[in-house]
Amino acid sequence: MHQPSLEHAVSAKWAFRSTIMKPRVTIQGNHSRRCPVQISRIAAEAKGGTIVREVLSGSQRSKLNRSSDQLFYDVPRLVKHVDESFLRQVSQLYRERIPEDAVVLDLMSSWVSHLPPEKKYKRVVGHGMNAAELARNKQLDSFFVRNLNQDPTGWALEDRSVDAVLCCVSVQYLQQPEKVFSEIFRVLKPGGCCIMTFSNRLFYDKAISAWRDNSGFGRAQLVKQYFLSVEGFTQPEAVTEVDVSRAPPAQGVAGMLQAFQKLFERAQGDPFYAVIAYRSFKPIYE
Repeated sequence: MHQPSLEHAVSAKWAFRSTIMKPRVTIQGNHSRRCPVQISRIAAEAKGGTIVREVLSGSQRSKLNRSSDQLFYDVPRLVKHVDESFLRQVSQLYRERIPEDAVVLDLMSSWVSHLPPEKKYKRVVGHGMNAAELARNKQLDSFFVRNLNQDPTGWALEDRSVDAVLCCVSVQYLQQPEKVFSEIFRVLKPGGCCIMTFSNRLFYDKAISAWRDNSGFGRAQLVKQYFLSVEGFTQPEAVTEVDVSRAPPAQGVAGMLQAFQKLFERAQGDPFYAVIAYRSFKPIYE
């Protein structure tokens, strides 16, 4: 089978457009004159993105299955790896944290991005390991294929070009997370957010040792340490539940399916975890 190149851009149709007013933005701690808070932000921005320490030891980065990741992901998997309750929380979190008209990078993505369908984004770029899966993703405007365990940095994205970086149920496979999070910092705009969501589902033999042998709480702390290993991110925030009652109801067939699914959801679904941090400061959207 022909192997796709490690990195290439492919145009994708954007199927949904709407018109929603842009929010007014203020910044926590902003003042009209240069106060100590602003000076510290300027200093942090100047040296931001530097890896200040290694989080993982060599053994913690290891995987049980050491075969090529490119070969492992070569066959398209057009499935959802977590339940609908988890995914509703993911979409609502995106709805709350990503501003209108944002440029979004969906890292380690697949055939669906879980972005709220009623939202309008300026551009959505996808990344993954399987071109066929990414080509099926209707929310992407473009995508690139790259093995982050081999080439964690040097993405074909400009500095400070992205408003939000997302990664859903895939952070557990990163063997060089410090370098990847440094690259995330590089492409984020000041005030841009990075949202890592995960559960207890995983390809066990492809997850790193530090993740496989950990608890949900421990995994959240591990992702926090990934952020803290890079100079310039805000203090990472852990979220274990998102209120989906404010989410707009799904329409048509999707709405009927969602109502049916709620009737038969397990008493204990897939546990939800998110860790969120911002480049340099956290904006407030009013």
